[in-house]
Amino acid sequence: MNHEIEAIFLDHGNTLRIVVKDEPFQAQARQQLATLVGAQVSPEALCEQLEERFKVCKKRAKETMIEASEKELWTRWMLPEWPPEKITPMSGRLTRLWRDRDGRRVPRPDAKQVIIELSRRGYCLGIIANTITETEIPDWLEEDGLTPYFETVILSSIFGHRKPGPQIYLEAARRAGVDPARSVYVGDNPSRDILGTRRAGFGMAIILIEPDTLEKEPSTGDDKPDLIIHRLSELLDVFPARQFA
Repeated sequence: MNHEIEAIFLDHGNTLRIVVKDEPFQAQARQQLATLVGAQVSPEALCEQLEERFKVCKKRAKETMIEASEKELWTRWMLPEWPPEKITPMSGRLTRLWRDRDGRRVPRPDAKQVIIELSRRGYCLGIIANTITETEIPDWLEEDGLTPYFETVILSSIFGHRKPGPQIYLEAARRAGVDPARSVYVGDNPSRDILGTRRAGFGMAIILIEPDTLEKEPSTGDDKPDLIIHRLSELLDVFPARQFA
């Protein structure tokens, strides 16, 4: 089967990058968020209020499989009482600070090596990610010199549809110019990533075991990947250099 794979699409959060707790960094993000909007309460109180609102937005996204844009996220869900003309221009910055309050996002140690090598071996690479941010992933790829290795990057916050709906997978394959049946998806969430991969008719589903993900969203037992890995570098054992006619 692996000789038939032409494209490898990867998840982002907890697959290519992980969150590392850093309380001073997180506290600074909370403070900057509160300062940016001119909150009249403490950063901690503001974030508690925003967390409750974010849960509502996230629940709606999971039920409808529709992702809000950054603008909609902040003007409709997170800060609806603030003037939209004030919030809209800063929505991107607010999203980045909201994510930074969780910790620093750093690449897995072997991520860059694996990306470069899979590209060298002739695979078309792409990213398919559920995310509320529109700029964080492209910025990271640019900063780490990885942008040229990805044929396409599909983010739910921009595309509008999210996993496990098949639309986001099919759009990624379409933009990359590859047959979904000759594509593989590598993610960390069995309950979402495998279902979406199957719905889209991808040829293979691989799960990178991530304890934090499984703790939050345990597998139902019905989510059977084609392969389970524990490090990204294991992909290099699975996908040899492609043979071109």
